[in-house]
Amino acid sequence: MINSKKIKKNLLRKLSLIFVPIFLFLLMRLLWFSYRKRYYFINEPIVEQCIAVTWHGELLISPQVYKKLRKNLPTSAIISQHYNGELIAKTLDFFNIKALRGSSKRGAKSVLINAIKAIKNQESIMITPDGPRGPRHNMSDGAVALALRSKLPIMVVNYRANRYWRLKSWDSFTIPKPFTTLEIYHQVLDLSNMDKIEAKKHLQLVMNKHTL
Repeated sequence: MINSKKIKKNLLRKLSLIFVPIFLFLLMRLLWFSYRKRYYFINEPIVEQCIAVTWHGELLISPQVYKKLRKNLPTSAIISQHYNGELIAKTLDFFNIKALRGSSKRGAKSVLINAIKAIKNQESIMITPDGPRGPRHNMSDGAVALALRSKLPIMVVNYRANRYWRLKSWDSFTIPKPFTTLEIYHQVLDLSNMDKIEAKKHLQLVMNKHTL
């Protein structure tokens, strides 16, 4: 017997995967152009190839900062395999950021292999160290492990906003209100002389310094 509820659910999901990313992209751009932006470069503002990191709750703003600074340089993002991850992947595609699907719990081995291949092809890799499901601001191994293995610098993007909404999600997802002022912080880190534990602690300290 045909399960009509399941068919309806699958249809809604397919439609959502078409229209929701378009809506999210347009919303992100409209909000972005309304903000007053102040940039704070802790050191050199741009590196050719890097491991780019931001907290999961800052994904409304950070990809836009990243692409503004790096223009059309090739980038792939590690994104989880669940449904919300698919929405994020399709939204980032509008920014010319390709998706590498997997996480620390699902598809970890295959996504690591694909990330290493992308790095060898001169691509940068974007990661949310506390994704896909937290805990919030909890530093996973992925970004540091890739940086140490590839000997690439880590590019950190954080921001603060004068006025914002905060969703009741695990990552306390932040939406700066229209026409507010954004203080955008950019820093490039060289972790090559550190071991993994030391590098994780240092990255955690830097990422927490300028976050909301």
